[in-house]
Amino acid sequence: MKKGIRTLALFFCSLFISSCSENSPILNVDVLVVGGGTSGVAAGLQSARSGVNTLIVEETSWLGGMLTSAGVSAVDGNYNLPAGIWGEFQSRLIAYYGSRDSLKTGWVSNVLFEPSVGNQVFCEMVNQEKNLNVYFDTVWKNIERENNCWKVTLLRPDGTTEIVVSKVLIDATELGDVAKSCGVGYDIGMESRDSTNESIAPDNANGIIQDLTYVAILKDYGVDVTIPEPKGYSPTEFACACANQLCKSPKEPDRIWSKDKMITYGKLPNNKYMINWPIEGNDYYINLVEMLPEERKEALQAAKDHTIRFIYFLQKELGYNTLGLADDEYPTSDKLPFIPYHRESRRIHGLVRFNLNHIMNPYDQQYPLYRTCIAVGDYPVDHHHTRYRGGEELPDLYFHPIPSYGLPLGVMIPKDIDGLIVAEKSISVSNIVNGTTRLQPVVLQIGQAAGALAALAVSQDKDIDEVSVRDVQDIILDSKGYLLPYLDVPVSDKRFASYQRIGASGILRGKGKNVGWSNQTWLRADSVLLSAELEDLCNFYPKIKNKVDLKSLKPVSVEKLMGLVQDIAKSEGKDLSSDFEKIWLDCGLERWNPNVDITRGEMAVIVDHILDPFHSKAVNIKGEFIQ
Repeated sequence: MKKGIRTLALFFCSLFISSCSENSPILNVDVLVVGGGTSGVAAGLQSARSGVNTLIVEETSWLGGMLTSAGVSAVDGNYNLPAGIWGEFQSRLIAYYGSRDSLKTGWVSNVLFEPSVGNQVFCEMVNQEKNLNVYFDTVWKNIERENNCWKVTLLRPDGTTEIVVSKVLIDATELGDVAKSCGVGYDIGMESRDSTNESIAPDNANGIIQDLTYVAILKDYGVDVTIPEPKGYSPTEFACACANQLCKSPKEPDRIWSKDKMITYGKLPNNKYMINWPIEGNDYYINLVEMLPEERKEALQAAKDHTIRFIYFLQKELGYNTLGLADDEYPTSDKLPFIPYHRESRRIHGLVRFNLNHIMNPYDQQYPLYRTCIAVGDYPVDHHHTRYRGGEELPDLYFHPIPSYGLPLGVMIPKDIDGLIVAEKSISVSNIVNGTTRLQPVVLQIGQAAGALAALAVSQDKDIDEVSVRDVQDIILDSKGYLLPYLDVPVSDKRFASYQRIGASGILRGKGKNVGWSNQTWLRADSVLLSAELEDLCNFYPKIKNKVDLKSLKPVSVEKLMGLVQDIAKSEGKDLSSDFEKIWLDCGLERWNPNVDITRGEMAVIVDHILDPFHSKAVNIKGEFIQ
């Protein structure tokens, strides 16, 4: 939308605000984030840090969502990719507990912490931002869009209503409820193999989602704290959760662990235990996405009861009678978390749809989405379906290996709805890919990118889909975030941003691989650059194609690369000095010898600093160059 039209629209928006009911107070903000969960808190932080007035609305009294309010305080993946707010959160946990090793208390993760501490960390981060406010214990009741503004009616803790009017709205709810209310198209369940061309997708589409879990945080009290036998209890329900005399016919015979291995899976600091056990444990199948609030409440009570029965099983049948629900974690009447761990929700129809093929072969797809990435992940595709009971034959999606990957910006922008950004687990990905993008570090990054995008739309007075992809990526890089998951250089290294920009320009391609449990991508920065590897540089700058032998596997010398860069600079109208040594040293490179072979990393630094292809050619939301 042109600036003059938007200015007029905002004038009418102000009239609309003034005409609202006098019975409810009205608050005007730039960005409204509905949901203070994992992505919501990150979105609010980044939006506020970008200088715009931001409000987070959270239905509980905690921040952090699945990391805290749902009790999943064992972080999955991205240990070597501490991107942006995820890296900041991890660093604050290390500072709180005293060392990195102090977070390695259980074997499922390298980062485990008490949920209450995670909430405390997020609250401290939020309290430091002058442009950010949080409404706790607040529920949204109605959403309308008029005159390019969002009007959201909130129910406050004291029973009164308040109206918030915002320029940009971010859906950071657990199940994508705001997106549905705004009229966004979406999918639930599994797509067919024919529709996604994913080799591991089922033959036929279905509406089955992943199990959810009502996590329990137990504490060792040192005395017998066995609870009364719960209604409906039967030890057969959990008999094969671990190796024990009750287990006769395990559903997953290749995953039978000892009871000690099971209980220490999610061991937390201070003698606490996260019980989030997928093997005939407290996972529970309910598809409550489309249920009404009261229906959800009733359905979730069944999930809570299931978890309580599992706790009793641990106490009575396995002898863990000194372990009981922690009395110093959740201020709830049942001592259980505020919310369940939702692994899956609605998946919106976004401007792009990210699927497994984009992860496995990012450079061979119809659109070069890798140029638009704003977050990274390295966890396998992991789906939980052990508690599903039905006739459909489900694919085996337990830890399907993948390379690490970048996640494109367009998955957060819904089709046909202006002023809305969708975060958390409701982004536009396939059901298969949700099994890796749902993990906490990725969702934190999704939120951070949503906050950056929202703030840019406000500050530049643009529609969301008009904001430059590169502008969003610049904010991510400035915040020590990753665009692509290269392991060659940490965020603290002076070459980090250059590698990221050249990778996102497509001039050098990373190589992904799976190594055991590790999913990786390397730029191969220390490898010698071969002549054939200049193909993408030539595609970017076609005037040098006749000067490069793209069929040769011979190394490229420093002098040859510098000469090519000089030719490109001249063709682009740039006045480049012929003092190659000075240029080399000014770029921060440490050795100068024109006759040696140049490395891929050195080439990336030179091209980034001298030619700046990342900014010189804009890309659209699908990664195509804008002519």
